[in-house]
Amino acid sequence: MNSQANKPLIIAAQRTIDGRNGPAMAPGLEDALCRFAEETVRLEIDPLEKGWKSPLEENHFRSGCAPLEALSRAVDLIVQHPGLAVVIEGTDRLISDFSNRTADRRSLMNIYGENCPLPEAYTLLAHAFIEQAGIRPELFKQAAGMLYGNYARTALENGSYEAPSDKWFAYITDLFRGVDCANPVIDFSGALIVASVALADRLDIAAHDRVAVLGVATAELYGDGPAHVAEIATYDHLRQAYDYACDRAGVPFADLFLQGQALLEVYSCFPVVPMAFLLASGIAPSFEDIAPVLDEHAVTITGGMNVARAPWNNPALNGLICMYEKIRSGKTSLGAVHGNGGLGYKQGVALLGAA
Repeated sequence: MNSQANKPLIIAAQRTIDGRNGPAMAPGLEDALCRFAEETVRLEIDPLEKGWKSPLEENHFRSGCAPLEALSRAVDLIVQHPGLAVVIEGTDRLISDFSNRTADRRSLMNIYGENCPLPEAYTLLAHAFIEQAGIRPELFKQAAGMLYGNYARTALENGSYEAPSDKWFAYITDLFRGVDCANPVIDFSGALIVASVALADRLDIAAHDRVAVLGVATAELYGDGPAHVAEIATYDHLRQAYDYACDRAGVPFADLFLQGQALLEVYSCFPVVPMAFLLASGIAPSFEDIAPVLDEHAVTITGGMNVARAPWNNPALNGLICMYEKIRSGKTSLGAVHGNGGLGYKQGVALLGAA
């Protein structure tokens, strides 16, 4: 079979947030997969309830980078076996399943122990980042404020912005305000289907429902957590994942993004992460260039994890679904989605484009 027929596509996506349905699969698509696909492989993003340290089951993925790891696995499977279909799915009912268990939810989110909650862990990482970047903490805090403003503008444009109460604008660590941190309290269910061009043809998938996976890459360090902040803060592995995804796609993403020809969903759990992406990608050649970028370009299509809220391990899956819809509707022909796992030891980047 020729290489064009093996090329991976996203052919469908669906999503529900807090009981509100978003995009949906075409009726009968699952039945058609049973008839025309050699096999349908399911890759699952683990929910918070599974715990951070429990054994990882086969075809399961865990961390904020998990959806990019799953997409990378899907692409590898389809390139090798173009008759396969791959369903990537994730569900996290952070409201419903923990309605009377707030303490349990918070405990499960303390993946580095009760003595080092995530805001404190990311503060340690941010200090290492600040030191390596050779900047003053005040400059970092100014950039963090601009990031929040960038997310809020996008949410306003989407009609989804709800102004937080004043208490969320207070500093909860020496570097982060409440509004700078991800807000992971949401009921989310989402899925997308990845298939080859050849299988999409057999399924009679319409041209406008096909979005190409142009390039996807992940990179991982050996260590994670507060003891490894100096290594994580270099973000060399993020640069590696980004460069490889762009090479696979044959696309100068940073240039096209700055020209207004591409969209981005950066992982926005804490300000250090999107700052690192802007620098590692070359979108901002230096820290001082971050401010003008944020003035002129939206770095999320959703409003980010801070404003739009975050379904624990599934924000990047939500980002992939939203980017699929943007490309499918013709609002862009190119988009990038970023994923960050743990304190940042895993990094992933996917480039999607018009098929």
